[in-house]
Amino acid sequence: MDLSVVFIPIVAFVVGFVCSQAGVSGAFLLLPFQVSVLGFISPSVNATNFLYNIVAIPSGVYRYWKEGRMMWILALIIIAGYLSGIYIGSLIRVNYLLNPKTFKLFIGVVLLYIGARLLLSAINPEKRIKKLDERIVDSGIKGVVRIEKISFKIVSFDFWNERYSFPPLLTFMVALAIGIIGGAYGVGGGALMSPLLVTFFNLPIHTIAGANLLGTFAASIIGIGSFTALGYPPNLKTGLLLGVGGLAGIILERDFKSSFPKLR
Repeated sequence: MDLSVVFIPIVAFVVGFVCSQAGVSGAFLLLPFQVSVLGFISPSVNATNFLYNIVAIPSGVYRYWKEGRMMWILALIIIAGYLSGIYIGSLIRVNYLLNPKTFKLFIGVVLLYIGARLLLSAINPEKRIKKLDERIVDSGIKGVVRIEKISFKIVSFDFWNERYSFPPLLTFMVALAIGIIGGAYGVGGGALMSPLLVTFFNLPIHTIAGANLLGTFAASIIGIGSFTALGYPPNLKTGLLLGVGGLAGIILERDFKSSFPKLR
């Protein structure tokens, strides 16, 4: 696979460039790429996908923090749920999804779910969110998240002079379930969590993207540790090639949007 040094980073670059603006790393697309194109079917592919996240994500997290759009309380809740679920998911992968056909079927079901949720949010967006997106595109300014209230029942915040809220306990339970699925699939959970936060909790993508990326990063660290402890460490070459390509894509996406604010 001499061409892998060029081919793999290019694929990861495209995925990182496209997906980072939605607050997801794109690992959910790179796993089927590894399984179907590279023929990497061992549970180590999960750990390798997590390694991609660890290399590619930090620049995106920094970007959202710098822009004032990192909702730390949401990130902490997501991380708490993910950390509890990732190890359970890794056990499911090693014990019940070793058969390539079974694992590919599982991948297909997860991708079908993600596609359905994204299609739903595109076809029938919440009116207030749709108007907010239009205002952001017209102005080129994404705004700053300001937390107003934190309690066990509700967390509320202000964004673009609009008030939004979400229940922390329910969010934690959702993150826990996604952590289990993400551990078995080989992703930090961002691609599963993001559509739910947008369509179910009616939160603007501009406010949850940073927290989602940070949660994915933390979950990926635990994911690598879990699979390594179970005897399936990541493939360093493939993981680093993916990570470098994804990192370049995320950085370029940031610079591209800075140069063309109307596209933000």
